[in-house]
Amino acid sequence: MAEEFDIKKHSFVPVHIKLTEEEAQKVLEEFNVTKDEIPKILISDPAIENLKPDYGDLIKIIRKSPTNTESTFFRVVVNG
Repeated sequence: MAEEFDIKKHSFVPVHIKLTEEEAQKVLEEFNVTKDEIPKILISDPAIENLKPDYGDLIKIIRKSPTNTESTFFRVVVNG
């Protein structure tokens, strides 16, 4: 029987953090955008399943960058 692979432990999978409502509101205000204008991430995405996300949650993604120490992105949780 093959061992199950945990995608979240792969070196290419960036850090995912679920923001609180207050943190999410600050991000939206800082960038002067609405959740409809933020790129989407599926609620079924394996990278966020352990965060127990709800629809509409804002996810902060921190990626390592070859030209910078790290880059930050945001995604809103959707059903599909």
